Amino acid sequence: MTKQDGRLPEGRPTPWGGGETGTAVAIVDVHGYVTRWNADAERLLGYPADEVVGRPAADLLVEPVTRDDVRRILAGSPERWSGPLALRHRDGQRVDVTVVAHHGVPRGEAPDAAPDSWRVVCALTGSDARPEDEDLARWAFEQLPRCSVSLYDAQLRYRGSNQAMVPVVGLPDSAVRGLGILDITTQPQTVDLADGLRRALEGGEPVHLESFQRTGGERRIHAWSVDFAPLKDSDGAVHGVALVAHDMTEQFWARKRLVLLNEAASRIGSTLDLGQTACELLEVTVPEFADFASVDLLTALEADVEPSAGELSGSVMLRRIAHRFAPGTRLPTVLEIGTTDSYPEFSPPARALATGGGVLCNAEDPEFVHWMGVDRRRAAIIRDQGYHSMVAVPLRARGVTLGVAVFYRRSRPDRMERFGEHDLLLAEELAARAAVAIDNARRYTRERETALSLQHSLLPQRMPEQAAMAAASRYIPASARSGIGGDWFDLIPLSGARIALVVGDVVGHGIRATATMGRLRTAVRTLSDVDLPPDELLTSLDDLVVRLSSEAGATGEVGEIGATCCYAIYDPVSRSCTMASAGHPPPVIVPPEGAPAAARTPIGPPLGVGGLPFEATTVELAEGSLLALFSDGLIETRERDVDEGYQRLCQVLAHSGPSLEDACDAVLDDLVAGRPRDDVALVIARTSALGDDHVATWEVPSDPSAVATARKAVSQRLSEWGSIEQIYPAELIVSELVTNAIRYAAPPITLRLIRDRVLICEVSDASSTAPHLRRARDWEEGGRGLMLVAQMAHRWGTRHSLTGKTIWAEMPLTDTLPPGWTV
Repeated sequence: MTKQDGRLPEGRPTPWGGGETGTAVAIVDVHGYVTRWNADAERLLGYPADEVVGRPAADLLVEPVTRDDVRRILAGSPERWSGPLALRHRDGQRVDVTVVAHHGVPRGEAPDAAPDSWRVVCALTGSDARPEDEDLARWAFEQLPRCSVSLYDAQLRYRGSNQAMVPVVGLPDSAVRGLGILDITTQPQTVDLADGLRRALEGGEPVHLESFQRTGGERRIHAWSVDFAPLKDSDGAVHGVALVAHDMTEQFWARKRLVLLNEAASRIGSTLDLGQTACELLEVTVPEFADFASVDLLTALEADVEPSAGELSGSVMLRRIAHRFAPGTRLPTVLEIGTTDSYPEFSPPARALATGGGVLCNAEDPEFVHWMGVDRRRAAIIRDQGYHSMVAVPLRARGVTLGVAVFYRRSRPDRMERFGEHDLLLAEELAARAAVAIDNARRYTRERETALSLQHSLLPQRMPEQAAMAAASRYIPASARSGIGGDWFDLIPLSGARIALVVGDVVGHGIRATATMGRLRTAVRTLSDVDLPPDELLTSLDDLVVRLSSEAGATGEVGEIGATCCYAIYDPVSRSCTMASAGHPPPVIVPPEGAPAAARTPIGPPLGVGGLPFEATTVELAEGSLLALFSDGLIETRERDVDEGYQRLCQVLAHSGPSLEDACDAVLDDLVAGRPRDDVALVIARTSALGDDHVATWEVPSDPSAVATARKAVSQRLSEWGSIEQIYPAELIVSELVTNAIRYAAPPITLRLIRDRVLICEVSDASSTAPHLRRARDWEEGGRGLMLVAQMAHRWGTRHSLTGKTIWAEMPLTDTLPPGWTV
């Protein structure tokens, strides 16, 4: 039809019919007017185009219909409308047709037609089928591509199939005609096919199932979508069944690949353990995707140096961190987990690292043959295990190449023989997802190892040797998921043969918590040197935590700093233990004769709250008592509360033997299962006592003449103890300290001598003024006493009390002198 007369071109088939097809076609716009008319329409109704174009289409109908009715009919069918219509021929006769009206005009048929026009196709109602239609149907059955059809009669005997089914059966029709399906093939799922035929025959309804069968002469199993269609006559009687099979193998494996990707997304990266993350990738891919897989990481990463692109060219050194065999096929491997190997630049793993993309190789490929020729041992293992196809994909995350994942396949009937391009893309996708998880685990492992090293360096490397008590300790870091915490413990020797025990716990995990723990441990040691009592020490420590938290907020760090701490001082002379707690679980005391129990000490606020007091409690401990200090990770878990934890701890300590090391192990074995969610610090100490045979005390009058008396008393007592060589330095130190007390301090004045691992001399007075060391000038007569004390003593210092102060000095005994010391 031309633009001038509205006639469609003749002799050209259109996508919707017309032209040579002999189909009457008209185009009607949205207002119901005919805008195009072809020659077949003219032959059908007798109207030439110039008499119809521009007229309402309703004028061609036998039944009176308005233009609005036409528009309403077409508007109710947004894409297509079909139905019978009675049209009026030009000579007045009635013509019954079946109309198919499409909304839209095919491209190129009528370029100037409105896009929303309707293309109306008319066919005479009751047109007879042509003789060649049966030939077309037969040819369609025989030549239908990708659709395999077999026919079975009423006795379910094979009658024939189309061309697509011949290679599936694997035998000519003449060899199997008249046989049942169970006689044609004996594969495992043939019984299901026979059952489907029977159900379709007996029930008269279609049956569908999915089957996995090998085609004739092939080892590989195909996935089939099978329909069983009952063949009925006009009366509905079933005379046979058509088995229609579609080979869905590619779609099946495509779905399997999607399932594999979905499983990888949910399973890979469930932990921050490097080895476990690599194993998760292999668990997803073996045996579904490969028969063997391995994950190797670049050894350069172990030096915390991320390799550049240039370093990945040439030979590469890789360390095996995980591999996995298909179940039931554990065979020798080229590389054991944890060991390294060098890969030449032409090997698939090295090529994958150098190019940054996956590499697919088969056993006959020249590069693979070359690699096997160089590495004879690897070639022998691969040949013995039957691997003939491999994929190597790089593991890259955040722009950093971490290593390579390698997958091998051998022949298996239930899977594709070799890796294909789709498999390579899948392997790259799996590796990309796994690489991010592996990199997260690698970074976390590096940070954790750094935190562990820092934490280990900040904790006591060994327990100090003290006569006051023997002690054993344990420290267990939290699990990898929780992260390193800030728990710490310490034993600090104090003056007067006393010893301080401390256990603390910084809130949070990671490097920050560890660093804060180090600062607090240093602060506790510094405050202990000042000989502050436990409650005052915790007050000073609380001020420090408040200050640290304020500084962290000023620098933009997220979260406040908080901690708990328990601090105790044991005096072996008085056998008293003074303790205070800042939000920390109180220690457990086990007397030599009695039941274990938690110490009844008030628990103050955690460190960092600020402005609240701490209260100290003093208890007397019998010689040989056990004192257990610990962090809350020991007694409190998600499975048990604090009370239950205390109860179990007391039960274990009640049955502990003489060995403190064994006692620590018994406690951890009972209360800690595997790697805890929180750090666990534990210190168990057994107290000792210094009796009268190790301590001598004298009251000194505030009279200068008492100095000589004090020297004589000290000399006599040292002679009784057998410490002859300490008499002279001890007399000198006593003389200076007692003289200073008489001259500058206030009574009462007390002199005490303690024979421990060292000889301790203490002078106490009622004055709170502490002496200080200074260098006397040449013309001064005094000011040299403390200088002499500092020269003669191993250590000396001052400690304050509620009633005054004590000046103390320590001198090594002859049998305990360090190398190079003389008296």
